[in-house]
Amino acid sequence: MDTRMDIGLDTFAINIPAGFQRDLLAGRRPQIQVNVDATRMSQAFVGAGHIRAIIDAEVRAFMLRYRELRQLPVELELRMRFNPQLEKSWFGSIMEVINKVTMLAIVLTGAALIREREHGTIEHLLVMPVTPFQIMASKVWAKALVVLVATVISLLVVVKGILAVPLQGSLLLFLCGTLLHLFAATSLGILLATLARSMPQFGLLIMLVLLPLQMLSGATTPRESMPDIVQQIMLVAPNTHFVSLAQAILYRGAGLAIVWPQFVMLGLIGIALFLLTLIRFRKTISAMA
Repeated sequence: MDTRMDIGLDTFAINIPAGFQRDLLAGRRPQIQVNVDATRMSQAFVGAGHIRAIIDAEVRAFMLRYRELRQLPVELELRMRFNPQLEKSWFGSIMEVINKVTMLAIVLTGAALIREREHGTIEHLLVMPVTPFQIMASKVWAKALVVLVATVISLLVVVKGILAVPLQGSLLLFLCGTLLHLFAATSLGILLATLARSMPQFGLLIMLVLLPLQMLSGATTPRESMPDIVQQIMLVAPNTHFVSLAQAILYRGAGLAIVWPQFVMLGLIGIALFLLTLIRFRKTISAMA
């Protein structure tokens, strides 16, 4: 139960003690424990009320079959986990950092390549003894390093320092996951830049690609509320797995034993995007040569 909640698969976990029916019929007041993932604030508020109403109705219907019921003999104990004070800033600040990592990685990398092409810098690189792989790899890691440093500063100075939001898990583990995500996101940025011929076209592509990525990744709305086909399609998007591992680490203190599937998926998606982008990048350079 704790593992599924730590990774974000479950929002609610109901613990019904052994001998619950016997205690009810004996007139005791057994407790039902409801654990709520309070990092999903809208679901936590609405869902806890629905769970209370469902349990009350079921227990009342059960007891009325045996004896007259004057008061409900069940005590419901709610435990808000990972955000016990229900602070909105705990959720919003970290999610803003997570979303900006994806946006900056795509925009900075793609914009840099288009600017170099507009100013003729790419032609200068073509006469140098470097391969398209080396050119692309340098852009991926240069922009990834910039965004990674900005992420560390944002988390330590703004989120943890100024806003006093506790970071539950290992920052080093989160940064390792961020680096894998940046590998995929910067490759995607270069791919979009090879498809666009100018900055205005690149801006339009960003709107068509980035907004759906962020809206459907689980960063703003729970993936469970989306149609199954959308959930399956979004599994090929890198930020879906990045949002999942970031929430698990920073909110719930999850370790590598829990988030390793997201690390594996980010690595595979990053390699696939890099190879696809490299093929497209080589074609673009060949057309310019």
